[in-house]
Amino acid sequence: MFKEYKEYDALGLSELLKKKEVSAKELLEEAIFLTETLDPLINAVPQKHFELAMAQAETDLKGPFFGVPFLLKDLHSSLEGTITSDGSRSSAKNVADFTDTLTQRCLDSGLVIFGKTNSPEFGLTVTTEPVLFGPTRNPWNLNHSAGGSSGGAAAAVAAGIIPMAQATDGGGSIRIPASCCGLVGLKPTRARTPRGPKVFEGWAGQSIAHCVSISVRDSALLLDATSGPEIGSPYHAPYQKDSFLSSLEKDPKNLKIAYIVPESISIDAEVKDVMTKTFSLLESLGHSVESKSIDLPTDEIMTTIAAVISSSLANKIDEMEKQIGKNLDNTMLENVTLQMQKNGKEVLAKDYIQAVKTNHKIGYEVEKMFLDYDILLSPVLAKPPVEIGNIDLNTTDFVDYAEKLSTYTPFTGIFNQSGHPSISLPLYRTPKNLPVGTMLTASFGNESLLFGLARQLEVAEPWEAAIKEMRTQIG
Repeated sequence: MFKEYKEYDALGLSELLKKKEVSAKELLEEAIFLTETLDPLINAVPQKHFELAMAQAETDLKGPFFGVPFLLKDLHSSLEGTITSDGSRSSAKNVADFTDTLTQRCLDSGLVIFGKTNSPEFGLTVTTEPVLFGPTRNPWNLNHSAGGSSGGAAAAVAAGIIPMAQATDGGGSIRIPASCCGLVGLKPTRARTPRGPKVFEGWAGQSIAHCVSISVRDSALLLDATSGPEIGSPYHAPYQKDSFLSSLEKDPKNLKIAYIVPESISIDAEVKDVMTKTFSLLESLGHSVESKSIDLPTDEIMTTIAAVISSSLANKIDEMEKQIGKNLDNTMLENVTLQMQKNGKEVLAKDYIQAVKTNHKIGYEVEKMFLDYDILLSPVLAKPPVEIGNIDLNTTDFVDYAEKLSTYTPFTGIFNQSGHPSISLPLYRTPKNLPVGTMLTASFGNESLLFGLARQLEVAEPWEAAIKEMRTQIG
């Protein structure tokens, strides 16, 4: 065993590998050992590719992360010869016959992929408790949710199985679990990372993949390794001249930051306390923070995001039903999924077109704010991580489900609709030691500013000690 494994982020492990102080096989063996030891507690890694990874670890690995263990998300990702279930009983045996572009870029960066992490069915909700595999538990408190839809990824990283893991975000699914599990979680600019060669665009461009990580620098370097257009890209994010990693080298100065939480949204007192601490920290670093109302039609926003996601889901399930020759019911799909499919079938073509136009209008209104401000600030969630079972995708009480969802996660989805880069940082925790993420959002294509500010905050209010203490308690 390489007992110091948990002390390093991914870049730190790769530096040890370059110095030949440890081998890729030894790192993989440690990651597998930790999976077998910790996963029974947190239930984060349902798909295991140990033999495939061991063969990979014994090859001549290259790239910035060569030899570092890594986990894909069990949603959308395709690694030839392995199962991607999308967290659904309906897809539990789906074996990929190709490797997608993003996964190949991860492999080309030297990452050793040894499994896939738990996801709610089709990534549809903000906790990770699929009927197929059961709930993923938060390493900070096993009675609480790890968030979703990248909850398995966040739990595995927080517990120390790996220093970073693939995650996706169509309405907050990177930032929400990063907030719940005390990690760095960047949602990149729309189309910054590839989705092909089969899909190319998720949820009308709302969905994008990247990672959750312990450190800011790992997130930046992975984006350097995986971003950019692919063959067939219908569009791509603005060109990035310098590396994202280089944006960490210089602190941003005197930023003008807008706190954009409307008074109409109810926020838990512990979350308010975290935001007050964040204001003080930012101001101590020379930045200015002021409250700013964001005048966007809330009802129209919710109708729009529902139309895009439900119609996309209805299309997906229709394709699956045609393939198997029968309709899917609650023996194969969860109840909220079925209701969303029903809703999606009722979305007309003109409604979908209008939803896409509304998303672009939202993008315009958000981008206008950056004429006056450098950064937009809010919490990630309105409450600390909820308990397991609080938000149930298999419930039949759809009104209660929608109410819980909207009051818990009112902040993240707008930036999926607008396409702006947005990051969750684990600056503070509640008195009960539950993480609460701070969300920072920059202008379209400006991940570099987010990374620079995130690194400045990481140095000023480091979170490694709290994570280390939590890991000691879980084993």
